[in-house]
Amino acid sequence: MTPVTGLLLAAGASRRFGADKRWHPLDDGTPMALASARRLLAACPDSVAVVRADDTELAALLTAEGLRCVVAAQAEEGMGHSLAAGVAATAEGSGWLVALADMPFIKDTSYAAVLAALAGGARIARPLFDGRPGHPVGFAAVYRPDLLALSGDEGGKAIIVGEPAALRLIAVDDPGVLHDIDRPG
Repeated sequence: MTPVTGLLLAAGASRRFGADKRWHPLDDGTPMALASARRLLAACPDSVAVVRADDTELAALLTAEGLRCVVAAQAEEGMGHSLAAGVAATAEGSGWLVALADMPFIKDTSYAAVLAALAGGARIARPLFDGRPGHPVGFAAVYRPDLLALSGDEGGKAIIVGEPAALRLIAVDDPGVLHDIDRPG
């Protein structure tokens, strides 16, 4: 088995944002998706970005940063399809650390905490801030078939809800695990 693979889900349509938020510049001018990719790569050097078929410019940017890009052919049908595409392209992994391109403020320590929980035997690991579960979410290889079967817009939520005893919540001091950017400002 290979180490845990990072999956950056970057194939969303930004419907609530009103524009392609993956390119939205943060305060330092860095596009949101690139900032998220850098955070994931710092914690998980073996990482893949899942993009749409027409995302050639974004794929080139993320590839130059060090991620391998995978096209989710059915990305427009929802996050479940994107997550399944990422897992299918990295099926040899011992697990997956799933991060979202619209969550660029997650601290390195939160990524490390989820990875440590997986390394320590957790089957599903998720950070918890202020009593609320956040991202990234880690899945052990035992969930490969379930992740490959995902479709629609829900991602791994059904797996987490269906396996509550497998979930290890890790308290973190990081509001970034809850801070997804869905609207400008």
